[in-house]
Amino acid sequence: MDILDPRINTYLEELASVDDEPVLLEMEKRAKDNGFPIIGRLCGQLLELLARSIGAKRIFEMGSGYGYSAYWFSRATGPDGEIHLTDTEPDNEKLALDYLGRAGLDGPIDYHVASAFEAFDATGGDFDIVYCDIDKDGYPEAWEKARGRVRVGGMFICDNMLWSGRVARGTEPPNEQRDAWGKIIDQTNRTIKKDPAFRSLIVPLRDGVIVALRTTKAGRDAEPRLFT
Repeated sequence: MDILDPRINTYLEELASVDDEPVLLEMEKRAKDNGFPIIGRLCGQLLELLARSIGAKRIFEMGSGYGYSAYWFSRATGPDGEIHLTDTEPDNEKLALDYLGRAGLDGPIDYHVASAFEAFDATGGDFDIVYCDIDKDGYPEAWEKARGRVRVGGMFICDNMLWSGRVARGTEPPNEQRDAWGKIIDQTNRTIKKDPAFRSLIVPLRDGVIVALRTTKAGRDAEPRLFT
């Protein structure tokens, strides 16, 4: 289903065309030609804006492909940032480093050819942003791993949180796996929403992006909030 009216989406994409840089266009063409899932221009700009808004310098991506989302994050962090990318395919590492290098955005990049969780567990410290875009059955575990390692004032961001409308039952033709993943995503949305340490909202661009801002150190309201 169309999350946004196609006419509105076209309008937003026209406004986003100011960032038509050669490497970005190459990355988008590769996605289109190969049917490779990327977050797209509008969500990419959202990631950059969110990262800039909190002065993010340390970011961990659970699922990175060939570096499309990192392209936007790197524009925000600058060369003194630290962005961890993850993917199990060595070819995606090579593509990402090539694209980001030619765009002048590879300075903060540390690419882990490993599963997202393996790399996350092996990388110490807290993060300004943890971004998730892995197989959807891994979303509950991704949230549980990430929530305690997002700094206060930092964000957990996750893509595909409307799942073509399947989180709202009866909106799409039956499909066993996609319906099962829709239930998992719905469960994750509701778990994030109930967490007292975070304030969250789903932005209905493309397939839905949840943005969860950590407002307290503890998972209880005992800690003072940054926002009330």
